[in-house]
Amino acid sequence: MRSLLQFLARHSFVFLFLALEVISLILIVNYNNFQRAKFLNSSNRFTASILETYADFTSYFYLRQQNEELAAVNAQLHTKLKKLEVVEIFSRRDSSIIRDTTYQFIPARIINNSANKQYNYVTLNKGRLDGIVPDMGIVGAHGLVGMVTNVTDHYSSGPSILNKRWRISAKIKKNNYFGSLGWDGSDYQYAQLYEIPFHVELAVGDTIITSGYSSIFPEGILIGIIDEFNHDSGANFYQVKVKLSSNFKTISHVEVVKNNFLEEQKMLENLNSND
Repeated sequence: MRSLLQFLARHSFVFLFLALEVISLILIVNYNNFQRAKFLNSSNRFTASILETYADFTSYFYLRQQNEELAAVNAQLHTKLKKLEVVEIFSRRDSSIIRDTTYQFIPARIINNSANKQYNYVTLNKGRLDGIVPDMGIVGAHGLVGMVTNVTDHYSSGPSILNKRWRISAKIKKNNYFGSLGWDGSDYQYAQLYEIPFHVELAVGDTIITSGYSSIFPEGILIGIIDEFNHDSGANFYQVKVKLSSNFKTISHVEVVKNNFLEEQKMLENLNSND
């Protein structure tokens, strides 16, 4: 304590000078409009710089996970490229074989998302000016995410799988038996597959994909794997629990699925519904 008092006494003029400087600055800012504006402008720039630095710092910890997602997307693109190369080889031999141009994929980023409600939605940073319209699917690096229902010029939104009102046609990859997949509102990691007859052979770990019986998603988009299943006595269908492949607590980058023949397909199906 004595040393501290000696230090303060020895440097008392320095501390007095600093105190007077602070008081002078406060008086200048408070009683001079021009200086106050300059000060506030400088402080805003400083605050913005701090926030930007903080954002860069926090984003560093997510780089590894984002790199893994990008690597997964890259792997999928390589797979698609190989398929196109095979199609190209055969198309040279047989002109009846053409590339499938039904679907296009528009990259987007999720800017709002929830996973703890009964009716969860995602908001994307792409909208009508980017070619997005309602009834387009949303997929991520690890599989199905949701669909677009509302669009503005620059944004779009819609239900994710984690929405009790939304269902999608899905099938078991190994045997093509299809049913309806939905969410019961309990756990964001799991969904339920309905309408699978009890005579169908199932196994834990079986892959669940989109059936293609929809104008929204092409066939083969990954949804998840069977985690467990059971059959109640007297029931005609299994109760199937599906572990979702997409993690809705971490997902950020997605692709919006554009069906180039959506309106034509809808028009035809509407004719069928009128019969």
